[in-house]
Amino acid sequence: MADNRRKEYIGKVISDKMEKTVSVLIESLYRHPKYGKVVKRRTKFMAHDEEKRCHVGDRVKIIETRPLSKTKHWKVMDILESIQVKG
Repeated sequence: MADNRRKEYIGKVISDKMEKTVSVLIESLYRHPKYGKVVKRRTKFMAHDEEKRCHVGDRVKIIETRPLSKTKHWKVMDILESIQVKG
């Protein structure tokens, strides 16, 4: 029942250099209330990635969770699109 109230976002991993943490960029479009122009809003979240499966460029689904650290309140649920690393 509590899972229905948790926020979910889809974003792009922009950093995976931390231990068990990835930085996810969320982009949303909204219309300016006065001028009507469509504006892009960007927000960066720190998300918990226990198995270190995410890499830079991956599209991931994150879900709100209890505070895990000072800046980390999100958890990676799924990797929707993975960027293949050459090597």
